[in-house]
Amino acid sequence: MHTVKVIAAGFALLGILLLIAPRLNTGGRHPIVFAMKLFIPLWFVVSVINLIVGITRAGYSFLQEAPILLVVFGVPALVASLIWWRFGRNVS
Repeated sequence: MHTVKVIAAGFALLGILLLIAPRLNTGGRHPIVFAMKLFIPLWFVVSVINLIVGITRAGYSFLQEAPILLVVFGVPALVASLIWWRFGRNVS
């Protein structure tokens, strides 16, 4: 259940960035592409923090937490990558 909540938090962060994307000063780049470039490394850091918490507080080993990291990071990052690809290919 915790994994689902963390993934939902990733989608919430993605949604927030998509909402504020038009207001971002991107220096001429497409604001949604810029927001996705911002989201992916930010979400990776949050996912790694989740991994560290799982190891230190929940008592799981790295090998138990590594697949969870892949899912927690991968699902929102895949959606962000698809959005990036969709809006990035229309930039001239």
